[in-house]
Amino acid sequence: MKIIFFGTPDFAVPALKLLIDSGYNISAVFTGHGSVNTLAQERGIEVFQPASLKKDERIFEEFKNLKPDICTVVAYGKIIPQRYLEIPKYGFLNIHPSLLPKYRGPSPIQTAILNGDKETGVTIMIVDAEVDHGPILANEKFKVKSEKYYPEIAQELAKLGAKLLIEILPKYINGEIEVKPQEHEKATFTKMFQREDGKINWNESTDKIYNRTRALNPEPGTWTTWKGKVINISTATPFNGVSPQVINMMNPAPLAPGTVRKIGNDLAIKTETGYLILKSIQLEGGKEMDVQSFINGHPDFLNSVLE
Repeated sequence: MKIIFFGTPDFAVPALKLLIDSGYNISAVFTGHGSVNTLAQERGIEVFQPASLKKDERIFEEFKNLKPDICTVVAYGKIIPQRYLEIPKYGFLNIHPSLLPKYRGPSPIQTAILNGDKETGVTIMIVDAEVDHGPILANEKFKVKSEKYYPEIAQELAKLGAKLLIEILPKYINGEIEVKPQEHEKATFTKMFQREDGKINWNESTDKIYNRTRALNPEPGTWTTWKGKVINISTATPFNGVSPQVINMMNPAPLAPGTVRKIGNDLAIKTETGYLILKSIQLEGGKEMDVQSFINGHPDFLNSVLE
């Protein structure tokens, strides 16, 4: 059975590697500039890097001539035209990191973290002409741990998706899996996050700000401003020590959200509901550093108010 793999970033690597290591014949890889490209070349697999699948007739002819039995898609980043979908006997299978139809689109993992979800998962689906719309073959749930950031959660979901694909692939080929249409009326959608989405509003709750930090780092990043300059906040954690009420008693005047305070050895920022402890930050034009090093160089940061 000949498989063509479509995928580009780190998230796609576990699936490609497990397919190869499981003895499947990967006849070609369609990719961009990323980790999948590197792995494919290391394993001696033919690589295609089309700028567009829609317009490149030569690439389509080469795809047809490869005569794939099935194609797998993992974070490819390009729309696959209908004429491609019609070529392989068993179609295109996609690993999508959510429990479809929830969180269709480009950022399901980040959106789940941003929303404070305790659970997400992976879905193996058949690709059709619409984005993340095709029928479902299998899914598996995944607990989202509150202390983990996007890169670690994405890595774990990538491995889970790869494992699930290997489990269901032979059953699908043998006709042993019931294909289930999605409940389209329950579909929710995600978007590509932009730099502006990472701006912190200190009038929000501690948990909301923390989840934004977990979801949007390293890209597009979370940030605030101080003295007109951007400060990137790379890692932080909710304050779970003395209650905010006790701290407020120590500071009789109400603290405005965004106020910088020292709590023990920690640097805390006042939020609407409590405090967020900063761990590592980067001032515009500088390098990332731990907060103690930053305070040593910028003592006036303490007791200031972030914007």
